[in-house]
Amino acid sequence: MLRFGTDGVRGDADADLTSPLVVALGRAATRVLGVREFLVGRDTRESGPRIVADLARGFTAEGAHVTSLGVAPTPAVAFLAQQHGVPAAIVSASHNPWTDNGVKIVAADGRKLADAVEEAIETEMLAHVDDSVGPSTEGADSGRADLDAYVAHLLGALDGRSLTGLHVVLDCANGAASELGPRALTAAGARVDVINAQPDGRNINAGCGSTYPEGLQRAVREAGADLGLALDGDADRVLAVDERGGLVDGDQIMVMTALDWHERGTLRGDAIVVTVMSNLGLRRALTAAGVDIVETPVGDRHVVAAMAERNLPIGGEQSGHIVFADLATTGDGVLTGLIVADLVARRGVPLSAQAAAMTRLPQVLVNVRLSGPVDLERASVRDAVQQVEAELGERGRIVVRPSGTEPLVRVMVEAPTESEASAAAARVQAALEG
Repeated sequence: MLRFGTDGVRGDADADLTSPLVVALGRAATRVLGVREFLVGRDTRESGPRIVADLARGFTAEGAHVTSLGVAPTPAVAFLAQQHGVPAAIVSASHNPWTDNGVKIVAADGRKLADAVEEAIETEMLAHVDDSVGPSTEGADSGRADLDAYVAHLLGALDGRSLTGLHVVLDCANGAASELGPRALTAAGARVDVINAQPDGRNINAGCGSTYPEGLQRAVREAGADLGLALDGDADRVLAVDERGGLVDGDQIMVMTALDWHERGTLRGDAIVVTVMSNLGLRRALTAAGVDIVETPVGDRHVVAAMAERNLPIGGEQSGHIVFADLATTGDGVLTGLIVADLVARRGVPLSAQAAAMTRLPQVLVNVRLSGPVDLERASVRDAVQQVEAELGERGRIVVRPSGTEPLVRVMVEAPTESEASAAAARVQAALEG
């Protein structure tokens, strides 16, 4: 049964996001939020138009008006929700394959809903999933022109500076920013080579984008570009590629940005927010420079909450989901990409040299898919984890956690060598599967 996870509801588009459930979700969200207007945007998945139509049926059945943004990145929808002061729904499964889809709902301030609100919507949805609802009695208005305001907002982050002279390769993952991403970078003055920007409904994230950056790394080397940027399907995250073709992940992007802002005296609070999955190398680099670290559980909602509580301007995840609190309410891959490109253009220092401010420890991540319930407190699992912790000491660390979006357990080990990390992760995996 469809339920809220760490990033809205998500699952197989046909098996999980059935029309009755999605209609019930639309009705439940309208009732619980007590609103009469919604924005709706989607990524490029084949199932997107059907799910948007089902949501609209649910919204309008409860008397709400719907404005459709069509294909639009998640951060663009969140920005416009905040600008118009109305809640919004985003139909996307982010970096998942095309067969999946999902629905994320943001409040009228452009931020994710509180857990208690999501729980209330879920309860209402499940209670009325079998209720009969006729076709929508009101067509959705088009809000495509509003995306121009979002592009203008992105360019405003450069404070009047230009990216003229910078050569960028942009991988759009055949996703929601396939048109908007190149438009923003070109308007900023960059020379842009665009790859994977021909969505067909089924090629989103398929061997491309931030999940599969190898093609971008080749493209940057072949073009002799200054850098590359790899978005994911809904463009709320980005990874970078330096001029040599080396991958620059979210941790390195946060280190570069934080150090630059710290040196310029603009890093409010002299601290950033990261999750438990951020590399130990990030912690060492920033601590040595006098920048503090606030650590949260995995999930951007935890990051954003900690940023708000401490009034900090930068927070994010190793995946490239980075939030600049003064400029966005959620992770924004295009915005982050512009900030990275601006660092290279403004400082006149190659991206590889800036990324070298952080030495990344070898990190091994193993996804363990289990057939039964997850029990991390089972004696054999607990003993295996404690043994790894004792062996690594301050030389590394281990994090074991259930996934919030998939039925598996993630085991992450950092150690001085990849072989040591792999061996430790394998022992914990064996204990989990045993």
